[in-house]
Amino acid sequence: MNRGKKRRSRSGKLCISCMVLVLTLILSVQIVRLYHKDQAYQEQQAALEEQLTAEEERAAQLEEQEAYVGTDEYVEDIARSRLGMVYEDEIIFKEE
Repeated sequence: MNRGKKRRSRSGKLCISCMVLVLTLILSVQIVRLYHKDQAYQEQQAALEEQLTAEEERAAQLEEQEAYVGTDEYVEDIARSRLGMVYEDEIIFKEE
């Protein structure tokens, strides 16, 4: 009877050890997957932050352009370049 207890005890310990080993392997694989996923998210976050910075700069440029469009200087520049208008006392030199 003593031998049966030892065998059952040994087989029980072996079974529990195998279960612990399998669980350890499963958790290790999941940790590696999560690590790689985290790296991908960090790269995506860095790219999005760069994109946000670029869009903020673009928005600032558009605000400056909007402020410039509302000035008399803009109207004068458009009248000179597109319409060819000049002041009455202004002399224009053209290349031949």
